Amino acid sequence: MLRGEEMTTGQKTERKLSAILSADVKGYSRLMSDDEGHTIKTLKEYRNIMSEIITSHSGRLVDAPGDNLLAEFSSAVNAVQGSVEIQKTLKARNDELPDDRKLVFRIGINIGDIVQDGSSLYGEGINIAARIESLADPGGVCISRNAYDHIKNKLKLGYEYIGEHSVKNIKDPVRVYKILMDDEDAGKMIGENKKSFLKPLAWSTVIIASIIFIAYLFVQKPAVPEFEPASIDNMAHPLPDKPSIAVLPFDNMSNDKEQDYFSDGITEDIITALSKTSKMLVISRNSTFTYKGKAVKIRQVAEELGVRYVLEGSFRKDGDRIRITAQLIDALSGHHMWADRYDRDLKDVFALQDEITMKILTALQMELTDGEYALISAKGTDNLQAYLKVLQAREFFYTMTKDGLLMARRLCEHALSMDPKYAAAYLYLGSTHFMETRIGSSKSPQDSLKLAFEYVTKAKALDETYASASSILAFLYVMRRQYDQAVAESERAIALEPSSGAAHMWMSYVHTFAGNHEEAVRQAEYAIRLDPFPIYWWYRGLGSAYFSAGRYEEAVAACQKALRSAPDDIVTHLTLTTAYSWAGHLKEAQDQAKEVLRINPKFSLKEQAKKSLYRVQEDGNRFIEGLRMAGLPETNEEDR
Repeated sequence: MLRGEEMTTGQKTERKLSAILSADVKGYSRLMSDDEGHTIKTLKEYRNIMSEIITSHSGRLVDAPGDNLLAEFSSAVNAVQGSVEIQKTLKARNDELPDDRKLVFRIGINIGDIVQDGSSLYGEGINIAARIESLADPGGVCISRNAYDHIKNKLKLGYEYIGEHSVKNIKDPVRVYKILMDDEDAGKMIGENKKSFLKPLAWSTVIIASIIFIAYLFVQKPAVPEFEPASIDNMAHPLPDKPSIAVLPFDNMSNDKEQDYFSDGITEDIITALSKTSKMLVISRNSTFTYKGKAVKIRQVAEELGVRYVLEGSFRKDGDRIRITAQLIDALSGHHMWADRYDRDLKDVFALQDEITMKILTALQMELTDGEYALISAKGTDNLQAYLKVLQAREFFYTMTKDGLLMARRLCEHALSMDPKYAAAYLYLGSTHFMETRIGSSKSPQDSLKLAFEYVTKAKALDETYASASSILAFLYVMRRQYDQAVAESERAIALEPSSGAAHMWMSYVHTFAGNHEEAVRQAEYAIRLDPFPIYWWYRGLGSAYFSAGRYEEAVAACQKALRSAPDDIVTHLTLTTAYSWAGHLKEAQDQAKEVLRINPKFSLKEQAKKSLYRVQEDGNRFIEGLRMAGLPETNEEDR
């Protein structure tokens, strides 16, 4: 159970309003690596000190796993007084230690509604406190606006308003204040607007004068684009009637190029988050990653992908710290709409992804429903190490090789040993077994498909909002000839991630085999609009959809595109063969039939018919008949 979630047990539960203190150690992993024995000894000493101070301020220590500490107070005043005393006491102790031995805590405080179940606490009030803690300086204290309102006139402290921050699984941003603990800062308020001393009439004069002055500047000096704007006339695809965006791969600025998986993972997670609203058109990973490592102009990206907005950024990792820069660009105006730099602890990466996503949506004036907010914030785990293992697994999975799939499987298993309820780890684990059957490396395809279904079903059970799990599960249902379930799962995936090119392509495959031909074409065409530079099996899927709909010339063109990047894909050759036959190009069909026999000398129509996934028998018969017209053999020696 993640901290901050509600639960119900057999014990009596109580809902109440409390002040929550959340604390952790900066750079704990590095300290443990450098000197585990000293770190554990010092941590125990400091935890005892903190516990005594909490108790002396009428608080209760709730939990202290690892380097974390959670405490409850009935009063915000007591919580803040206790946290300030803790930091001052620990500072005095740290001053006696060398820099590489100091244990420096960060503290976050929030007042919120919580649920007490026995001695344990749950609820979003705790979640907010933990996220605020991550914004505090080492040795510092940050508090929420709720806590600030309770203490601002009661304690001799200073405060600095550090803005609104998005919090995982919380709809509205949280206003956060930093405690200024030095005696000379008492009474200060930095960063928050004071009440104006101007009278209403004076304000009106100032506003009118400002408007006139700004208008004058625009007349005298029109805004000059910061770079060459994109041209609507040169767009490879028409712009939609809603905001359209491409998220370019974040540049890995770390000295260690092996950190590419991390920067790629952050990019992909932002793409996925944006894809969860139907109010945008979001270009898929396959296409934006074709620009990775290339010096391209924003104009080129916008025109080739058919989008108005482009997000680009960079990533740098240094020990337990990460620095991310991001900027949102309007390619049509030639101006930057928003840019920011974030210096955070590595473990804050989840909140940081949410913050960047929300900044983009705010800049584009997207108004989300409550459900969309919840979907965008969903991450599946709070275990950073498990998350990093899955990011690495994802990179190996994309190689689509035997060794890559095996490595991805091991990494997913490792992630599950850290977080047994991590849905993404189960999804990629199941997907490795599924893809082994597609690339022909499985020793027992039947067993592999059984494991794939088991793991992907587990992923969906753990996270009902996981669109990718529903998409893959839909095709696994097709392979089981359970077409109604397949259609239902694919529709669910689209509802969860409307701008996911992959979800639309999986749905196209489902409708192709379920017999819904025109819907299959519509879904495939939209998938390729979302992914203008797709991997081969998207064009293969488009070709299959066109074939099933009787649009044979279009099926030929789509399959030819697929073969440019996967010349030995036998499924594409089979689809192209039968499409040529039905289009009346018998010579080309016969040439393709030779390619099929080159790749698989044991091919037979009898065996192919057994593998048919078509729900409608006429569709399956038409596919086989086209292969027969091209001269492919009915049986082989093994069939006999």
